[in-house]
Amino acid sequence: MSVTYPAGFTASGVTAGFKPSGLPDLGLLVGAPGTVAAGLFTSNRVSAAPVRLSRVRLAAAGPRAVVVNSGQANAATGSAGDADALTSTAFVSLAMGLDPDDLLQCSTGVIGEPLHLDLFEDGAAKLVASLGPRGGDAFARSIMTTDTVDKQAQADAPDEGFRVGGCAKGVGMIAPDLATMLAFVTTDAVVPARDLHRIAQEQLASRFNALTVDGCTSTNDSVLLFASGAAGGAPVAPGSAAWVHLSEAVAKVGESLLRQLAADAEGGTHVLIVEVTGTGADQDARVIAKAVAGSPLVKTAVFGGDPNPGRVLQAVGASGIPVDPDRLDVWFGETQLAAGGIIAPDYFTGGEVAETARSHMHDPDVHIRVRVGDGRGKSRALGCDLSYDYVRINGEYTT
Repeated sequence: MSVTYPAGFTASGVTAGFKPSGLPDLGLLVGAPGTVAAGLFTSNRVSAAPVRLSRVRLAAAGPRAVVVNSGQANAATGSAGDADALTSTAFVSLAMGLDPDDLLQCSTGVIGEPLHLDLFEDGAAKLVASLGPRGGDAFARSIMTTDTVDKQAQADAPDEGFRVGGCAKGVGMIAPDLATMLAFVTTDAVVPARDLHRIAQEQLASRFNALTVDGCTSTNDSVLLFASGAAGGAPVAPGSAAWVHLSEAVAKVGESLLRQLAADAEGGTHVLIVEVTGTGADQDARVIAKAVAGSPLVKTAVFGGDPNPGRVLQAVGASGIPVDPDRLDVWFGETQLAAGGIIAPDYFTGGEVAETARSHMHDPDVHIRVRVGDGRGKSRALGCDLSYDYVRINGEYTT
C-alpha cells in the first residue's frame, strides 16, 4: 500500500474493461483536502491528451487526485482525445463530488486507440466506492501494462514524523527526458506547491531521467508528487533540517522505483549500470552514460555475456560530446579493459583479465565504468540488456 503509506491518502484499483485480459486497469489516488501536487512530464512533442490536460490543471489550480487508465494511451487521438480526457475526468470527479480541476489524469497503453468512455462512465462509481487507505496495492496493479510485477516503495523521515510512498509502471518505450513512464510519489509532509515542485526536480527528475530501456521517449511520461500535509506541523522550508530529511526520503523512494523498473524491463535479463566520470560538466557525463546504456550493441553484448570494450568506446565517441580518445578508460565490473583508448590485448587472447570480466557478466547487475578525463563532471544511467524476448513482446504488442 505504498502510495497510501503516508497519512491523508486513499486509493483504489478496479477492472473496468480497458484491457482484454480482464486484469485491473483503472486506478484512483486521492489526497485529503489541502493536498498539493507537482508534476514532471514527457518532452515528446507528440504528447498524449492526459499529459496536456494535467499540465494545464497543475498550472491553474490545486489538484489533489489522479485517475489512471491502462490499456489505451489516448495519444495521437487529436482534439477528440482532448475532449475524451475532459469527459472521462468529469465522470470520476462527479462520482467523487469534486471539481474536475481537482483531478489529474494519466493514461498508458496502445497509442492511437480512442479512449473507451463507456468504460470510464461505468467504472467511475466502482472506482470511487473502492477507495480506502489500504488501496495502494490495488492502485499499483491497475496501472500496469507489460509489467510483470507491480513496483512500490516507501520510506520514513522519523525525526520529522512524516512518510513518503510511491509506485510506478513502465518496462518499455523508455528513454525519458524530464520524466518517465508513470510514477506516483506521496508524502504527508506540509509542503507548499512551489517547493514541492523543487523537490520533484531535484530528487525525482534526475533519477528517472537516468533510465533507458529501448531509447524511445514515451508520449505519456508523467511523474506526479503529492503532499497531503496530514502529518501536520510547520511547512517544510528549503534549507531546513526537515527539507533535507524529506528530500532524502523522496530520493530513497525514487531510487527504489528506478531499480525496480530497470529490473522488470521488457525481455531484460540484466540491469545495466553505466557510470561516467571526468567530463567538464555533469550534463555531458549524463549524455555519454545514456549513449552507452542505450546502445543496441552494448545491450546485446551484455545479453550475450560479452564484456566488449569496443562497443562501449564506439558509443562514447558517437554520443556527440567531445572527448579525447587517448584518455578513455573502460571497466567492466572491477576489471579494466581499455586504458588510454587502447583495448587490453588480454581481451582477445582469453587471458585472466578477460575471464574475470566475463564472470561479472553473469551477475544480475552489470556495471560499466567510463573515465573520459580529469574533469569533475559525473553521471550515471540505468538500463538493461536487449534480448530475444524484447522483440517478441513488442512485435506482438497490439495483438
